[in-house]
Amino acid sequence: MPPRAMLQMYVDGMIKPTHSAQTLDLINPATEELIAVVAAGGVMDVDEAVMAARRALPGWRGSEPAERGNVLDAIADAYESRSQAIASLVTMENGSPWWWTEQENVHFAAQIYRQAATVARQIQPTAQIQREGKRSLACREGVGVVAAIVPWNSPQVLLALKLATALAAGCTVVAKPSPETSLDAFVLAEAFDAAGVPPGVVNIVTGAGETGEALIHHEGVDKVSFTGSTAVGRSIASICGNKLRPVSAELGGKSAALILEDADLGTFASLINRECIPYSGQVCFSCTRILAPRRRFTDVLETVVETLASTPFGDPSDKTTVIGPLVSARQRDRVEQLIRSGLDDGARPVLGGNRPSDYPVGYYVAPTVFVDVQPQMRIFQEEIFGPVLTVLPYDDEEDGVRLHNDSHYGLSGMVFGRDVTHATEVAMRLETGQVLVNGYRGPPTPHAAFKDSGLGQAGVDRLADYQRVKAVTQPSG
Repeated sequence: MPPRAMLQMYVDGMIKPTHSAQTLDLINPATEELIAVVAAGGVMDVDEAVMAARRALPGWRGSEPAERGNVLDAIADAYESRSQAIASLVTMENGSPWWWTEQENVHFAAQIYRQAATVARQIQPTAQIQREGKRSLACREGVGVVAAIVPWNSPQVLLALKLATALAAGCTVVAKPSPETSLDAFVLAEAFDAAGVPPGVVNIVTGAGETGEALIHHEGVDKVSFTGSTAVGRSIASICGNKLRPVSAELGGKSAALILEDADLGTFASLINRECIPYSGQVCFSCTRILAPRRRFTDVLETVVETLASTPFGDPSDKTTVIGPLVSARQRDRVEQLIRSGLDDGARPVLGGNRPSDYPVGYYVAPTVFVDVQPQMRIFQEEIFGPVLTVLPYDDEEDGVRLHNDSHYGLSGMVFGRDVTHATEVAMRLETGQVLVNGYRGPPTPHAAFKDSGLGQAGVDRLADYQRVKAVTQPSG
């Protein structure tokens, strides 16, 4: 199939050519074939998108919350009717296996739009405050134009989290997808049109770092919402700090699974692929550090190795595949460099550590498990974003908690134990924003990113992050 040419952007409710002549190549990670050429939006493109969002802002911000909820429900309907097309594109673009693309990305995104619709209908824009015979009004309104910048690993879910919350709050949006996953954004634009989203309320400009930088610096942007690496997040936060502009940032992670003495290893084994090495470990919440009590270390290690050795590996378009390629040659090179650093530091691979010989084409790295790891090693401390796990023993529970917290990151984590009350008590001691006890994912709950994992809180109902408060005082009588 010849590569597509998508030298366009979605602005003011229309697909239109970009002003920039710069382009980006999209490569299929499983085949290394060129699948599309997309526009790298420039300053003029960003300016046109931001100005469209500013023109649409008064009408959208002034609309009734129930009306915004209806539009969000319509987005969910239009999205679901296109979900298979979106899933196919995402798998081709970023190499995510079908189970991850469909279940954890595309299907979940539709749920987010529906949840945001419910949240929008519950908004009370104005609250009356009376005290000592005096009266004031607390008025909440959308903060303004939001720049939403998302990565390639879960492009639809991460954009939905930003878009849905911003739209519910009364904000307009300029979205910049990752260059690796630009095609699916245009199918999403079709859904916006079908749902009756007013022109300019959502705009999409494709591009790489330069496009994102132009968007972040634009004076017409009122808030930045970013998901990506900690290094880029620091830079964005610095720019926003100088401009006194609110920013939300979900950044890197180096999460750990803490196995307690009484843990059910069958439960743990059933969650290794989903929670420890999802999408080849290219997920910020991946629990790539596994901490086992010394008495049970051999059993835990065997559980990890046996699970990964029997996990279907290969072509992400095959619906039986669980672990596929990495997203790009650059990402594969970085993962291999960190594997070499582990070897140089004295860690020992008991599984993988190489490119699989039966996949000479594609950005594949075999699932890798390291032992003899010391906490100061890079493979224990740095986010690898690849299919690399470290398994470490700990001496007692206090030591296990210490090893878990020995990280610059604090995004997620897991605790496994048959005694749920005790496991929950241990979870409360972990320095991370979200902890799953025995892998249980309950109803969506707002949570923070600790340490270098970000700024702000996550969750569709975090409207406060996308609103500003105005106090209006009234004389009595």
